[in-house]
Amino acid sequence: MKSLQIALPFWVRAILLIGVVCILAGAGLISYRLYMRPRMLTIAVGSLDGEAKQVVSLIASRLATTDARIRLKVENAGSVLDAAKAFDAGNVDLAVVRADVGDLQQARTVALTAHGVVMIIAPPGSTITSIAKLRGHTVGVVGGEINHRVVEALKKEYDLGRANVMFKDIAPLDTRRALQTKEVSALLLVLPLTERYLTLVKSLFREGPNSSPILIPIDSAGAIAEVKGPYESFDIPKGTLRGAPPVPEDDVTTLRVGFYLVANKRLSSSLVAELTKNLMSVRRDLLGEQPLLAGIAAPDTDPDAFIAVHPGAAAFYNGTEESFMDRYGNAIYLTPMVLGAMASVFAAAWRFLGVRPIDPAQATLDMLCGLPGRIRKTDNEAELASIEEEVDAILHAQLARATDHEESASEAHALIAAAHRIDNLIHHRRMVLAARISPAEKPG
Repeated sequence: MKSLQIALPFWVRAILLIGVVCILAGAGLISYRLYMRPRMLTIAVGSLDGEAKQVVSLIASRLATTDARIRLKVENAGSVLDAAKAFDAGNVDLAVVRADVGDLQQARTVALTAHGVVMIIAPPGSTITSIAKLRGHTVGVVGGEINHRVVEALKKEYDLGRANVMFKDIAPLDTRRALQTKEVSALLLVLPLTERYLTLVKSLFREGPNSSPILIPIDSAGAIAEVKGPYESFDIPKGTLRGAPPVPEDDVTTLRVGFYLVANKRLSSSLVAELTKNLMSVRRDLLGEQPLLAGIAAPDTDPDAFIAVHPGAAAFYNGTEESFMDRYGNAIYLTPMVLGAMASVFAAAWRFLGVRPIDPAQATLDMLCGLPGRIRKTDNEAELASIEEEVDAILHAQLARATDHEESASEAHALIAAAHRIDNLIHHRRMVLAARISPAEKPG
């Protein structure tokens, strides 16, 4: 019986060690590249004039040129309503939506991108100067379905159904025609108060030196905002539409609603925190060159906000982002403990099954202990000499292994005792064989 342990040459062991190191280094490099690989997020946008897509495209381009770990794939949904629908359907990770449009149960805010201001406007020379004077008139709702929730809030607050006020959806391109044909007596729009949109509003009316559009105040805006819905009370500043003479002549109370960049609530907090950080960095770096980014700001982080802020974004705004150790510290500390416990269980099961590693010293003893029977049965000197050579080979092999492995004193003493016993048995067997030779065969 021979030991199953094989003594490998030094160069083989060196190659094996280098191979293991290369495999571990390669696995580490691959893991690092996977960890550092940019994460692509899809974002749906849509607006009346494409401004939302322009803003998001600026951000996406900046993230790509700065090698940020998060990249944005912009999908033009066509309108805010369509962007909200794409988000609700789960087709995108992010979207720029209006707070009062769509079912946003899965949405969590990342940033405020703009405010849409509710403007009820009557044409120059109109006698309609208040909501009460809308009785019996038709109001054109520019954008249609997008603004239905605003209409419902106004109907409920002012009981406009009893006042026989009709609301008619109008496509943006048909707005001017509807005014000229007196199909509608006033318009309801929800637009950001930027130069671009204000120019669009002024282009709908023919203004004279002494005539200007009439902004109708929503005096009960505060009461509508109190219900903790998507709206808040807001005053349109004096001179917003025209500076001299100012139009309006004084601040006009109305409602406004936020446009938000929202993320699916299932996105990890660390991912959204990094996205928020990158977004605010882009705003800071490009604001001087791109005024379109001026509207980007932190959203309402209060727990009772109409759309809750994403935990990752809240961590960034509140300065409570988790560090690497905060995020993975428990895993780092617990993994060695768990692996150690698993190793102990495995070792216990291994011992329970009776599986033992081959002990070289024990194997040598087993071989030596098998020789006495052969020695007692041998009948010639040549076989005894062969056994002696076999013992020498076994002892030489054990001595070679002892240089690479520590051997206990008890194992060494056992091997020495076994070798002495075999040597004595060989000597005794030689004496027995010699006594069997007849005197006649001995030399005279």
